[in-house]
Amino acid sequence: MRSARFRRSRRAAAITLVSALSLTALAACGTSSSGDNSSDGAQQNGSFDPTTPLDPKTKVTLTIDCMPPAAKAPELKEWKEDVAEFNKTYPNVTIEGRSTPGQCLEPPRFTAMLKAKSQPDVFYTYFTDLPQVLAEDGAADISAYVNPSSVPALKDIDPNVLGSLKDDGKLYGLPTSNYTMGLLINRKLFKDAGLNPDAPPRTWEEVRAAAKKIAGLGEGISGFGEYSAGNQGGWHFTAQMYSVGGDVVDASGTKAAFNNELGKQVAKNLHAMRWEDDSMGKTQLLKWGELQKQISTDKLGMFLAAPDDIAYMAQQLGAEYENFGMGPIPGGKNTLAGGNNYMIKKGISGDKIKAAVAWLNFKNLTVGKGQFDWARTKADGLPVGIPQPNFWLNGSKMKDDAARVEHATMPVENFKTFMDNPVAGKAEPPKAQEVYKILDNVMSGLLTNKDADIDKLLSTAEAQVNQLLANQ
Repeated sequence: MRSARFRRSRRAAAITLVSALSLTALAACGTSSSGDNSSDGAQQNGSFDPTTPLDPKTKVTLTIDCMPPAAKAPELKEWKEDVAEFNKTYPNVTIEGRSTPGQCLEPPRFTAMLKAKSQPDVFYTYFTDLPQVLAEDGAADISAYVNPSSVPALKDIDPNVLGSLKDDGKLYGLPTSNYTMGLLINRKLFKDAGLNPDAPPRTWEEVRAAAKKIAGLGEGISGFGEYSAGNQGGWHFTAQMYSVGGDVVDASGTKAAFNNELGKQVAKNLHAMRWEDDSMGKTQLLKWGELQKQISTDKLGMFLAAPDDIAYMAQQLGAEYENFGMGPIPGGKNTLAGGNNYMIKKGISGDKIKAAVAWLNFKNLTVGKGQFDWARTKADGLPVGIPQPNFWLNGSKMKDDAARVEHATMPVENFKTFMDNPVAGKAEPPKAQEVYKILDNVMSGLLTNKDADIDKLLSTAEAQVNQLLANQ
């Protein structure tokens, strides 16, 4: 399971350095295995049935992206255990994991891999990558292969999550994790300011009031924090627009949709918190990682975040799990959603696709097994209790939630408000990174200029986004 911080760093990175990568390095990272196309003859004869699960006697070899590196010893241990357990049912499927030093989905590597058709049989992507993958004709349509026989818990997977992996009604991937953005709070500062940490603000008016109280503690403490650089300001402006029922691009995907009363509402609230209330601190132009450091050192009361920021802060910054809590995104109309998944390379044999679906089902889509074996996760010293992945519904959700609580390594009650009040997630807009870069100017203008002309900031950004979308 990949951290949301890697998803964000990927979204914030450029994808213009493809020519700098060597194809030799790409081949070492992930080339599709050859041979083992045992079903080719049957497919050519018309007797191959994609709707039936893999026959355990079938012999294939699968290359799979993003095996944990040696530096992540517990995760790699679990990977190897899962391969051994999977092979008890499918002894003739050889799993060849491919591990990439550093960030598995570094943008230039990923883009060049697709263009070179050198991706593994089973390759890792983010929900937002589907258009790019399809543009390169890189993923197989697995619609016929994914059904209750091959993925028994299919009915319990959030259809909105599966919808992120579909195009024109066809399914191109299976989820590994997902997230929705909420309000992350510092429980200590809430208590110090006389606020209830078990009831995080649910409206932006309440956020503003709470931020003033927290900033009133002095000692350089800010009540609320926001990004305004590195495309992440625009990313969060989008999340705030979603939260009040707005959007940044219209339904047609061809026009900006933020220069309206809702956009002005979001902008005016942020400007007022920064300059009238002085509750956002004087240091601005912040990027991902800086708000996490502030809240981990008790210098920030709250900010919008994905749940796995908590694990990052505890594991990388030395913070205590107990000091954090989460509520749903204020406003609660919608929230920005994202996630990651695996796709299957187009052109491999039908039996390989079946084997890939069987592996993904075992590793990522079975409650109590693979990534959802919370007893093992706890025993291996990894965090349990973060409300993510969170794509289960119905009986699977009840069973998984109970296991997370039973084996939790953190106080899961701190996230109860977030879990008990889910907000519908919306995907990122088309041309997301380019749109976010433009909207960075809105956020930086609001937070660094006391005399900012809100109408002008929004109208200028609107014209730029409209030009961007017209050139698609």
